[in-house]
Amino acid sequence: MIASAVKRLHSAKVLIERKYMRLTLHNSANATAKFRYHLMHTLVCVTFVYMKSAAAEPPSPAVNAINSFGIDLLHKVAKPDANALISPYSIQSALAMAYAGAEGTTRDEMAKVLHYPKDESELHRSFATLRKELDAAIQQSAAESHRAKQYGQTNDPITLTVANRLFGQGGYDLRPPFLALVKDNYDAPFEPTDFINGSAAATKQINDWVEEQTRKRIRNVIPDGALNQLTRLVLVNAVYLKAPWAEKFPTDLTKSAAFRVNGGKGIEVPMMGQREEFASGKGSGFSVLMLPYSDYQFVFLIVLPDKMDGLTSVEARLSPRLNLESVKMEKCDVTLHMPKFNIEPPLIPLGQTLQALGMKSAFDKPQGSANFERMAPRRPNDYLALSEVYHKTFLKLDEEGTEAAAATVLMAITAGIHEPPKQVTVNVDHPFLFAIRHEPSGAILFLGHVTDPR
Repeated sequence: MIASAVKRLHSAKVLIERKYMRLTLHNSANATAKFRYHLMHTLVCVTFVYMKSAAAEPPSPAVNAINSFGIDLLHKVAKPDANALISPYSIQSALAMAYAGAEGTTRDEMAKVLHYPKDESELHRSFATLRKELDAAIQQSAAESHRAKQYGQTNDPITLTVANRLFGQGGYDLRPPFLALVKDNYDAPFEPTDFINGSAAATKQINDWVEEQTRKRIRNVIPDGALNQLTRLVLVNAVYLKAPWAEKFPTDLTKSAAFRVNGGKGIEVPMMGQREEFASGKGSGFSVLMLPYSDYQFVFLIVLPDKMDGLTSVEARLSPRLNLESVKMEKCDVTLHMPKFNIEPPLIPLGQTLQALGMKSAFDKPQGSANFERMAPRRPNDYLALSEVYHKTFLKLDEEGTEAAAATVLMAITAGIHEPPKQVTVNVDHPFLFAIRHEPSGAILFLGHVTDPR
């Protein structure tokens, strides 16, 4: 442990010296002030990383569920010849709220598919704790941005919005303990909505709310006609992230270069470039690179297959820690080339996928089997069941940083019996896997792969 600490402090010393040399070489009038800022900031980051590695605690129930199910889902929905993007955190946040109301076989199936522990109260507490950790990270980012400006820097803070809401039919008999649980653990207030007399207006109401929470990046997550007079409750999660890089890519280094689309022929795309110290490592058949965002608590993680056509093979062996268990990560002087890209996949209906994974009774298969008794009283001809789960995502990556958004809608929980609708060079020039991860907890907020950055 002591040797590891000395090694990290040495890396910090080297990083500080290089930053100071860059500042003095540019003959900046504020070089001394900027150096003091970098000294303070780098030592704080090194101390934080060391404390995290020393703890080496297993992931919380929420993080384990988010990451494990995210891998399961990527295997099901991603196509090897197309870009893919999901938000495991968004999907699990919405499904965990529904799980809070499940009972019997429905509850058992959901727990198995979603990787939930036996202790349900621990699960909900860990989701609440993760949310608080994310909130604290954003507050810290804002404070660091303020301090940076005092040293002549212009670091923008990270923006992260996580919002949950229950849109429910006014007067419907939802159980108060369920409403209290999701409010206390998921900060999900109840908003009365009239599905019976105005399903089109209800669709607009929910879509407008999601659009506002995601800075207009997620639009029309509920398709026209999806809600009807049988709808009683819609559970929604929305996530928005805007994160500047800790070290931005110089725009004058962005050049046209070849990217091996789908691992085949090289196609010219805008390729960013920079030389900086990053954590990198070598696994079995792939390389790993971590690009930190401005607060060093969030990272963009690249898993680059060794082979041009190796994406499918690497993804097939993914673990909840993205195959990092045996990878020795080291600070390296990296010359990096990677493409700018913008991913906005079509709306994904997840209902059939969740059923294929084993979550059948929640969707009332076979008919009469759905049991959300803890959510609302279950009667022979009037009970709740999932009809569909919609998921929509967006991600833009460029020289400044990353902007990403996601929304998950349990659309809808409906009532009644019905049929539901080292100095290294990393050249990221072929398909690769990526994730945006909260480092302190290990939670994967976004997960996907790029086969064509155009």
